[in-house]
Amino acid sequence: MRFVIYGAGAIGGVAGARLHQSGHEVALIARGAHGEAIAQHGLTLITPEEHTTLRIPVAQTPYELQINADDVVMLATKGQDTWDALTALRAATDERPALVLLQNGVENERIALRLFPDVYGALVMSPTAHVEPGTVLAYGTSYTGTLDIGRYPTGIDALTEQVCAALERSRYESIPREDIMVYKYAKMITNLGNAVQAVCGLGPDAKELTQRVRAEGRAVLSAVGIPHDVPDVLDINVQWKRWGAGEIDGRPRQGGSTWQSITRGTGSVESDYLNGEIVLLARQNGLEAPLNETLQRLAQETARGGHQPGWRSAESISQDVARAS
Repeated sequence: MRFVIYGAGAIGGVAGARLHQSGHEVALIARGAHGEAIAQHGLTLITPEEHTTLRIPVAQTPYELQINADDVVMLATKGQDTWDALTALRAATDERPALVLLQNGVENERIALRLFPDVYGALVMSPTAHVEPGTVLAYGTSYTGTLDIGRYPTGIDALTEQVCAALERSRYESIPREDIMVYKYAKMITNLGNAVQAVCGLGPDAKELTQRVRAEGRAVLSAVGIPHDVPDVLDINVQWKRWGAGEIDGRPRQGGSTWQSITRGTGSVESDYLNGEIVLLARQNGLEAPLNETLQRLAQETARGGHQPGWRSAESISQDVARAS
């Protein structure tokens, strides 16, 4: 079984590195300067315990790899890039490999199932970072993080067991989950705060706004009857302690994936597939989600306008929402 990591950033790059270190065959797909740096110098993995450079085959696009039916493609792009990535994969091969989606949000699986028959969702919880080309950071010491896997929309099969076993051998917690989407909705609630980080920064004044936007998301999911109550997923501090999350160069991990996208200047964020999912559900069911709607818009404005986190205060956003309502 070869693992093709499609999107070798913070999550995908670290997963590819760990699988490679445990003896599995791995190929990476990484675009632009990041892919070029890996091709020239290797993928650098930095953790609280090691600083190593790994020579892993890398391509800029799936066309450069011969994708086989027995490959497992782990898609780790952001949600806004899913359609383009998967249509490129479909065009690059007549084979239909299994897809394991190492992605936040709940829309990616629906997109993937339109194009490929064997789709697996994943609960992705791993303190990682990618802030410069060719380098990924992993802050966990006991475990690199949690990557639970389940067939989409439900179920467990032999491939689920094989992938989880491979990840377990690669310093991850990985449990087969028959009801993986319940776990993914629970994780999405935590990700609603990503937009707050992207817009307001990491200061203490953003904490209350984060709690409110998550509470609004939970209220919408509950109102439309979508199960999402998984206490272990919602309690991030317990997870970080179990993974032994430490510091790298004297600094803990800073912001989440959306904050990292903003600080790298990528020009796009996935708030439409996180906060936007709550907004979609609210609109479909005659509900309101003003906090998520506002933060979805502001996160996109942050990316498009080239702003840095902290350009808007949490207080000013709360005032805007109050005036609008």
